[in-house]
Amino acid sequence: MKFIPYEVKTGAENMRIDSDLLDMAIETNEKDAIFRLYGWSPACISLGRNQKDDFLDKDFLKSHNLDVVKRLTGGRALLHDKELTYSFICPFEYLKHGENVKESYKEISEFLIKKLNEIGIHTDFGGQKPVNTKFDYCMLLSTGADLCYNGKKLIGSAQCRKNGYILQHGSILLDYDKKLLEEIFQEEVNPDEITSIKEINPNITLENLIELFSEC
Repeated sequence: MKFIPYEVKTGAENMRIDSDLLDMAIETNEKDAIFRLYGWSPACISLGRNQKDDFLDKDFLKSHNLDVVKRLTGGRALLHDKELTYSFICPFEYLKHGENVKESYKEISEFLIKKLNEIGIHTDFGGQKPVNTKFDYCMLLSTGADLCYNGKKLIGSAQCRKNGYILQHGSILLDYDKKLLEEIFQEEVNPDEITSIKEINPNITLENLIELFSEC
């Protein structure tokens, strides 16, 4: 696996880098996986590829220095702030079931599960919950590909596929501001549905997570 060390970029830069890495892998016929870690500055809302932004209050975002960007991947919006973000790129054949979307999510996520186990955070795949289309915030929805801790969503991931290659990226929630999320998305954030590294073990820092996932 090829590793790209943690760096902090704007939302537009982060999405461009992921897109460029995917295109480079395709152009060079890359056989290995590429794993990247990154952060966001300023904090940024990423919208799913087909998601509209009409629920966002642009004046509120500007007053709170919040950026907005479109992802290559589908799904609902995420606030990228207090988190560690990863991206994983590979050809279908790198995985046992690369052509199957659900199974490929799980194969890639097994790496995340194994790493978090090393620091005592035991995650598993979330059960599919009925999708309530009023939810614009990704972490309020759970699919069989999400990683949960004690039934609460901790890591939300999304995929896109292009020319036989997979790009999966996701958000490992370090902490979250419930009030801010509710103001952005205009919906209740239920603490029974999501959790964070800080809630699980407040002694684990962003630096700890970066070091953990850098050993790949």
